[in-house]
Amino acid sequence: MKTKLLITVKTYPSVTRKYEEIVCTAGITESGKWVRIFPLKFRELPFANQFKKYDLIEIDLVKSTSDFRPETFTPRSLEPDFKVIKNIGTEGDWRDRKKLVLKDVKYSFDDLIRLAKNKKGPVSLAVYKPNKILDFRWTEVSREWDKKKLSILEQLNIFEKKRIVIRKLPYKFLYIIEDELQRKRTMMIEDWEIGQLYWRTLGKHEGDEICALQDVKKKYFDEFVSKKDLYFFLGTTRLHHFTSKNPFMIIGVFYPPKSNQVELEF
Repeated sequence: MKTKLLITVKTYPSVTRKYEEIVCTAGITESGKWVRIFPLKFRELPFANQFKKYDLIEIDLVKSTSDFRPETFTPRSLEPDFKVIKNIGTEGDWRDRKKLVLKDVKYSFDDLIRLAKNKKGPVSLAVYKPNKILDFRWTEVSREWDKKKLSILEQLNIFEKKRIVIRKLPYKFLYIIEDELQRKRTMMIEDWEIGQLYWRTLGKHEGDEICALQDVKKKYFDEFVSKKDLYFFLGTTRLHHFTSKNPFMIIGVFYPPKSNQVELEF
């Protein structure tokens, strides 16, 4: 089916167990329905087709038969058939973006967990507004992709034009939040934007990782918490959806400026 949706999420690429470099992409339809496009080999798309966040696109999708999550769809063809209609800009304090994104905001984390665990129709994507953002941290992880996966990926691509696998982030970024019952929660961030910000600032600081990490925190905590009306795009993984106590991670952030004006009803 041809589907129009506003692209709101692009996660940092990962090398999967099927030995592919995959980006999880998601968006919201004009009626407010979440759609996950998976799998999508985003960096293999022609440059002209590498849509940006907040592009309104039309794409031909079919419901995924291998994913129980209702929001997951796959491109009908191996070469995704889609067109970019327009980019939704930031005019009027992000007013046009907010009309689509903020139609169904979740404020209760307990409610989110209950919705996720409903096996008849589990929710795996949502917009969430935390009660309070307490801190922003990072933790060091492996600096290289799994060597076995990379070796098999290179063998699979031996007859294709050589592609450079994206650099693996050596850090995981985390928000420490307070939920509606004043409980602390640690939320991992898997967002393309934060990964790209780290690499840009690392280059600016000539490889000084501490300075780069501090710059990331300045943006995602100092600036976003004080100057932005911050919301999280949350998503689950298929593997851990029903097994993890809290299956959600932050797959994107929505940060319109704080406004003193009373918003009109959407």
